[in-house]
Amino acid sequence: MTGPAEESPVTSDFVRSYVITGGRSLPSSDELALHTLVTLAPERTLPLGAGPEVRAIWELCSGGYLSVAEVAGHLGLPVGVARLLLTDLSEQGHLLRRAEPPRAQNVDRATLEKVLHGLQSLIG
Repeated sequence: MTGPAEESPVTSDFVRSYVITGGRSLPSSDELALHTLVTLAPERTLPLGAGPEVRAIWELCSGGYLSVAEVAGHLGLPVGVARLLLTDLSEQGHLLRRAEPPRAQNVDRATLEKVLHGLQSLIG
């Protein structure tokens, strides 16, 4: 137990966002949308002096494409912080970005009924 003049020890479980980002302002959501997919570029090496968050992103993205939201969720980082770190890696050429998938389009009822009848005829 600590006394009134003593401070409690600092743990690494909670690091302020401005420490991770170096005090830089967060990018706008237009630059890197939540559902934009990212992965490591082939034959890239981890940047020198990479912090623990960048190392975690590197390891996570080495397995294939993940959305920005998934990266933030897996790492427990605020989305803005993850977006900033991913933007940095992308600008340095370490990440490949894939455009967000197109929005689903409405299909008319007649087309859906034709598909349903076709499936029913196949199944029996």
